[in-house]
Amino acid sequence: MTGGDIAGLIAAGVFAILVGLLAVPLLKLGRVFDETSSAIRGVSENLDPMLTEATSTISETNRQLARVDAITRNVEETTGNVSALVALAAATVGGPLIKIAGFSAAVRVAVLSIRPKRRR
Repeated sequence: MTGGDIAGLIAAGVFAILVGLLAVPLLKLGRVFDETSSAIRGVSENLDPMLTEATSTISETNRQLARVDAITRNVEETTGNVSALVALAAATVGGPLIKIAGFSAAVRVAVLSIRPKRRR
C-alpha cells in the first residue's frame, strides 16, 4: 500500500463521515416535509366543511338583512305618515288656538280698559 492509497482511504473515510453528517439534516428535512404535507391535507379536508358553513351563514345573514331592510322601509313610511299627521294636527288645531289666544288677549285688554281704575 502506497502513500496515495492511504490518502485515498482517508479521503474516502472523511467523505463517508461527511455524507453521514449531511444525511441527518436531510432525514429531518424529509420528516418536516411529511408533516407539512399531512398538515396541508388536514387543512384541505377541513376547509370544505368550513366553506360550506360559511356559505350557509352568509346566505342566512343576507336573508335576515332583507327582512331588516323591509322593516326599515316600513318604519320609514310610518315615520313619514306620523310626521304628516302631526303637521295636519298642528295646522288644524294650531291656527284656531292662535286666533282664540289673540281674541282672548284683545277681550282682556278691552275689559281692563272699560273697568274703572282702582286707586290704591
